[in-house]
Amino acid sequence: MTRIRFQQSLEDLKENLLVMAGLAEQAIQRAIEAYRVRDLSICDLVHRSEIAINRMERDIDQAALDLLAMEQPMAIDLRFILSVIKINADLERVGDAAKSIADRVRMMERMAQADLPVDIPRMASLAADMVRKSLQAFIEGDAELARSVLEMDDAVDRMNRSAYQSLTKVMEESGHLAPQALNALMISRSLERVADHATNIAEDVIFWIQGDDVRHPKSVAKAAEAAAKAAIADAVPSGVANPAPAQN
Repeated sequence: MTRIRFQQSLEDLKENLLVMAGLAEQAIQRAIEAYRVRDLSICDLVHRSEIAINRMERDIDQAALDLLAMEQPMAIDLRFILSVIKINADLERVGDAAKSIADRVRMMERMAQADLPVDIPRMASLAADMVRKSLQAFIEGDAELARSVLEMDDAVDRMNRSAYQSLTKVMEESGHLAPQALNALMISRSLERVADHATNIAEDVIFWIQGDDVRHPKSVAKAAEAAAKAAIADAVPSGVANPAPAQN
């Protein structure tokens, strides 16, 4: 395969991934609209989108694997293809989350309307914005934009924790609203997963552009701190609790 053909294949791979991204983003938007207006016909559209997303996932994976096998790319091209494979998987899971939300809406449509203490549309807007920005970072090759997505994830996590606390309280105190509250809680969890997938996409963009692995920074920092404490403890002689400071 000539270099020109290889670069064109990379562009085709990118274009196909962006088509899939558009489907996944649309699926989330439709699922939340279905929740807002309780429209089962929109749920049907989400289900059909998931079928198309699954088909595209298989096609993109195969195209990426073919490029790896035929060209054996190096450096940034290799990182790009590996990132496409991982982003592809995350987009498929965004489609799965949209389907899960649509399934919950179907259940809730048969229940009485309830004023629940959770702002699902606001949470959905933030999660969708994360997906949109992570994909924009991919399109533009912008690592700094991708890093801004990582900072947004904490807000969605806080909203999900707040939803859990509020909705479990509803289930405990108002038994007749428990089914509605449970479904809303599951929708909140699905949106939290969408935000996690957007974060994964942003991390993959950073890896592609800069070669930096920025996954799990908190757990890595905690492990480093624990290792440092263990090293200090090993260096302190047995029976000495607090070594005296060095004297000048």
